[in-house]
Amino acid sequence: MSQTSLQYRTFLLLLVLVTVAFGWLLWPFFGAVFWGAILAIIFYPLQRRLCALFGGRRNLAALTTLLVCVLIVIIPVSAIAGAIISQGAAVYEQIRAGDINFGAYMERAMAALPPSVRGLMDKFGLVDVSSIQAKLAEVAAKGSQFFATQALNIGQNTFQFVVGLGVMLYLLFFLLRDGPGLSARIRQALPLTEEHKRHLFRKFIAVVRATVKGNIVVAVTQGMLGGIIFWLLGIKAALLWSVVMAFLSLLPAVGAGLIWGPVAVYFILTGSIWQGVVLTLYGILVIGLVDNVLRPVLVGKDTRMPDYVVLISTLGGMALFGINGFVIGPLIAALFIAVWDLFSSVEEPPPATGA
Repeated sequence: MSQTSLQYRTFLLLLVLVTVAFGWLLWPFFGAVFWGAILAIIFYPLQRRLCALFGGRRNLAALTTLLVCVLIVIIPVSAIAGAIISQGAAVYEQIRAGDINFGAYMERAMAALPPSVRGLMDKFGLVDVSSIQAKLAEVAAKGSQFFATQALNIGQNTFQFVVGLGVMLYLLFFLLRDGPGLSARIRQALPLTEEHKRHLFRKFIAVVRATVKGNIVVAVTQGMLGGIIFWLLGIKAALLWSVVMAFLSLLPAVGAGLIWGPVAVYFILTGSIWQGVVLTLYGILVIGLVDNVLRPVLVGKDTRMPDYVVLISTLGGMALFGINGFVIGPLIAALFIAVWDLFSSVEEPPPATGA
């Protein structure tokens, strides 16, 4: 092995080690760094326009963009999260006190079924009422207990939350101000052709913006519409169910129907026919159509992936990275598809000819 080759391999080993060490150093603030970068990508078009408006003063443009981000994203999300945690804690107390009994609701719905249907279901063992009641009560108690625990931990974790938020906003300011320079340095370091770099960067930015803007807007809209109809129909904890429907709306093919569907069925089985019909029609014609109308406009045809890929990558991302996974999962899937598309289009280099 030549001296030059040994030095190069040593340098590569050093590069890998310091990169891993730096990632390990940043890991406690992974969420803050991740969302700082995501928000920088989302709000950079605004930063570019403000920079031109302010005569090239990047610091002023970045500060203004940061304030806009705080006003339209950070403050509303924090307020909604606080309200949800408070309402979840209240629901948990109602379950503990017996005011909310999911087992009783299930028993009432099963009793409303025609005897022939109940007999057929019992014959084939399709429904074990006692087991379903126990599962429903357990899931409801665990879910609401989670919100109650989070409400209790808010005071204990206030310092950590404030530090993470400060890191995210601080990083966001510099990413907005110095974004083009950082992007150019990253592109320069990648050992790819300029065409491949442009393709991957374009795909990366498009998927981030589509996933965050498109999916979040669709989810928020569906959750808001679901919360409104729940509130009008007098369903308890409408705000809590609104957020649950918004969260489930991130998953294609299933979505908010996992919440409003069973509620509509329960209404119909227990004799509240008009409530069940209204909720069913509203869910299909209003909530369900939001995905078909808004998502193509916000996401665009070029960045869309098959629904099954989005579903699997979103579930896998959230299983590995928590709430951050709804962005990380589809992003990895999109880059996977983009890289393999590039690989399949690259022509194999001709074999070297001997001298």
